[in-house]
Amino acid sequence: MPEIKFVNVKNDVAFRKIFGDENKKVILISFLNAVLNLEGKAKIMDVTLVNPFQLPRIRGEKASIIDVRAKDLMDRSFIIEMQVAEREGFGKRIQYYACKDYAAQINIGDQYPKLKPVYFIGILDFVFFPNKNYFSKHLIMDEETHQCTLEDLKFRFIELKKFNKTPSELETIVDKWTYFIKTAHKLQFIPDNTDDEGLKAAYEAAERHNWTEEEYDEYIYAGMRQQDYRGGISLAVKRKTIKIIRKLSAKGMSVEDIAEVTELTVEEVEQIIREIEG
Repeated sequence: MPEIKFVNVKNDVAFRKIFGDENKKVILISFLNAVLNLEGKAKIMDVTLVNPFQLPRIRGEKASIIDVRAKDLMDRSFIIEMQVAEREGFGKRIQYYACKDYAAQINIGDQYPKLKPVYFIGILDFVFFPNKNYFSKHLIMDEETHQCTLEDLKFRFIELKKFNKTPSELETIVDKWTYFIKTAHKLQFIPDNTDDEGLKAAYEAAERHNWTEEEYDEYIYAGMRQQDYRGGISLAVKRKTIKIIRKLSAKGMSVEDIAEVTELTVEEVEQIIREIEG
């Protein structure tokens, strides 16, 4: 079986392409049902993407929307966000997002029963909560009885730094989704225990050969923004440098010579070539 190269799902462009594809909504539906543990009549059967994946109109421009938003047939709202670094006020911001979406459903004078649930799912590449569990569920509950009567706002969080399971240790569907998000770019094959159709589709969407050159270029630029491994150099210069390195490498020029021409270190050139080649 030939080896497969996967993109890094934590990359802004990759995350939105995989989970925000109108033509592959089975991925998002499966992920939501798994993380929210929706079954029976509560199970999501279809979704409408509020911000379907689109490449930036200006090449290399930072994607205007990092998260993925959707509504289902019952008008429930879902906010799914990949957050690679903790920022000041993170906890307050996610509560604001959920409450804003909830309040925006009706206008002054409308009846409150029209309000539908809002679910926020945060995938965090940092540790935020004090507990040791990588997957946590947050509700509005009675402090004494722990009953949840105010159930229209729910939060789910996956903290990737706390997740260290091996393929043989993956037990739940949430385990398998988390493994995909955290480690897909390090894998060469789809894990044997991938038995969920949505998850299978996610792995296929993350395969490098299923990406156009334009999409993959934007993926590289997004990765460069996130890593910022070249310091203060402007994004425009980064884009131009990638094109130059691509051409020089294709002509067979050595890494050392490319480094001299571009005034980069050998390590920086090697990093860019690895990203270009996928």
